[in-house]
Amino acid sequence: MKVLAKKLKKANKVEKFFYFFSLLLYLGTFIYFIYGILQLKGIENLIRGIAITFFTIWFLIYILAGLLTILAKKTKTFIFLTIITLLFCPVFTVSSYYINKVMGSIGKINNEKLTYTTNLIALNETEFNDDLTIGMIESEEDIEGNILAKKLIEKENLPNKIETYEDYHSMISDLYKGKIGGCFVTSNYAITFGNEEFETVAEGETATPISKRVKVVYEYSEEMENQDNATLQSSTDKKVTEPFTVLVMGVDSTIDGLKANQAFNGDTLILVTFNPSTLTTTMFSIPRDLYVPIACNHNRYAKINSSAAYGSSCVINTVQQLTDITIDYYVKINFTGVVELVDALGGITVDVEEPDFQFNGRRDCGVNRVCEQNSLRQFGQEMIYIDTGIQTLNGEQALAYARNRHQYALSDIARNQHQQQIIEAMAQKLKSLNTINDFEKILDTVSNNIETNMLPEQILSFYNVGKDMLINSKSTNLSIKKTYLSYYSLPVYLPRSGMYTSALGYYPESLEAIKDLMKVNLELKSETPIKTFSISYNEEYTTPLVGKGLTGGAKLERVKSFIGDNQYNANAWCQSNGINCVFETVTDAATAGLIINQSAHEGELLKSLNSITFYISDGLGVTETTPTDPSIEDPGTDNEVDNPDENNPDNGTGDNTEEGEENNGDNGDNETEENPDPITPPIDENIPGGPTQGETIT
Repeated sequence: MKVLAKKLKKANKVEKFFYFFSLLLYLGTFIYFIYGILQLKGIENLIRGIAITFFTIWFLIYILAGLLTILAKKTKTFIFLTIITLLFCPVFTVSSYYINKVMGSIGKINNEKLTYTTNLIALNETEFNDDLTIGMIESEEDIEGNILAKKLIEKENLPNKIETYEDYHSMISDLYKGKIGGCFVTSNYAITFGNEEFETVAEGETATPISKRVKVVYEYSEEMENQDNATLQSSTDKKVTEPFTVLVMGVDSTIDGLKANQAFNGDTLILVTFNPSTLTTTMFSIPRDLYVPIACNHNRYAKINSSAAYGSSCVINTVQQLTDITIDYYVKINFTGVVELVDALGGITVDVEEPDFQFNGRRDCGVNRVCEQNSLRQFGQEMIYIDTGIQTLNGEQALAYARNRHQYALSDIARNQHQQQIIEAMAQKLKSLNTINDFEKILDTVSNNIETNMLPEQILSFYNVGKDMLINSKSTNLSIKKTYLSYYSLPVYLPRSGMYTSALGYYPESLEAIKDLMKVNLELKSETPIKTFSISYNEEYTTPLVGKGLTGGAKLERVKSFIGDNQYNANAWCQSNGINCVFETVTDAATAGLIINQSAHEGELLKSLNSITFYISDGLGVTETTPTDPSIEDPGTDNEVDNPDENNPDNGTGDNTEEGEENNGDNGDNETEENPDPITPPIDENIPGGPTQGETIT
């Protein structure tokens, strides 16, 4: 060693400097490279192992060979070895940079913690004080409506009386009516409830958005474990190299993007299945107004988009319950992110469907043109106009087309089909990425606007799916099978708010066909072979929409009004619908045997009731008369009942509606819409008093 040290001391100082500099630089960048490459779990394990082994051997070779060439004064050989060694360093640095950038972006879309916030709101004109009653969601699983609300009460030492509610709509309706002075909602309430109406407005007028109707009195936030991830813990072992499901949820995000708040507006829900072996995808767009049991609200029936007010976990469980299919992953997409993503892709090619109507609300779009608000929900000069036909759409145009429903007869169903078009076009365009710059743009957009419960290793395994697509030239194209849920109009009366909600019912036969398609793609069920096939040369062939036109199965029944009818007919209806009915005789002036009132309002969902009480007149009441002489005292009576329900055309059964009827429940652009079933039955819930009129909401 002493001899070696003496020889090294006599060696060229410049060569010695570059020798040790090269060793340190190589070692540092190589360690950085190893750290990055080891993060790519499941990707080319053999190649990664060979690379690490090769560069480790080279490092050892350079240590020995470099030293020997310096001592032997073989300058040219030393320079050659040093140049090669230094050339490896930028390779290590650049590759490690991009690997860590990718992993950092992937880490951002899997949020282990979120900031949950509750707001105590009151009407703008309300002077909040200790004497006011405060509304709170009764479910103790609701983080922002119950758990954090209780913590806020304790923090601010609020002595107010608390009134609990089953759902947000009834609670906010009571706030508007002045029955309560305030209530607890998510801080994202302006978006979550922006499309809802909580009070009736005059014809031709537009309801004031909740963001302008209320004020925030108190606010309380906590960073907590992401409850959405906790809901799908079983998916941590799932591999994307085997068939899987994804629930795509569109979000109008505000402050802090997707990093804050569990609540959102559930207007866009798409259940996707993907089979990596066959490269087949199915897409099921779930109408926002579909009336289903809400899993986190004691399975009470409501529009499916209302489940979003309780967070993604509630939406996931509700969709699983509806479809009987386990959801492996969820993906939340910020709508503004769609604009950025499409622009990053350089636009997408879409065949824009010709609209049925020229007007969007009260706005004239022109002939054969689609027009919609921009991504910031602005009209006027910011309106987005799109011609029909095959064309390349930019981000704003793609989002506008995906949002538009008012110009199409099928309304929300048409919008669902357009959203599937947009997703398909984006998937096809992603295959054409061929530069690092394009990849970086997509990565930045995705990391800022998408949230998922997929683990980094699961996301990385998509590499193997893409690799198989390239190797197997026969499978380079994705097969996307679309669905269509056949539905019917279902206006439902809500007793607590005294209003109607424009909901949609679905035909079980149609849903079963869609479920079968998804289960076949997930390899949970064998496919039934098609034995017959027909096609007309006179018609253009289009891919069939699974579920469309199927109208078999029982529909959801609503309460029928039997006021003015008799006990026999009411009893027959009760028996046919399996409902327990009670009949009580009351003193009244109406003809004996006629039903004068009932405990359940016409239009209430039958499934939400245990029994109905009908009140039958005994004919012994006194009819009030008008005195002919002002000096004679009017005997009067409090038992008079007006003859109700004379001109009711529908009785709430909903059988006069057809599949494909437009649903007017959506108010995506904050416009007031017509009530789809203007029934105002004269039923009084304060039995057995006089009749009252129900209000109508959309």
